[in-house]
Amino acid sequence: MEFIIQFVQDQPWFGVAAAVVLASSIAALTPTPKEGTFLAKAYKIIDLLALNIGKAKEKAAAKEAAKKKK
Repeated sequence: MEFIIQFVQDQPWFGVAAAVVLASSIAALTPTPKEGTFLAKAYKIIDLLALNIGKAKEKAAAKEAAKKKK
């Protein structure tokens, strides 16, 4: 157990990886807020941290559009 704790503390990239995982979890669990609100701006930052860009963002938009049609 001490080896794992020491390994995590010695790796500078571990904090970045943990932030990406946390942001990805938040983005996956929360609905996209309406445009023009403060939450929408904060959500864009979370999406960027979660690496939801490019095709990953397109899939999320398509899923959202499919929900609105129902």
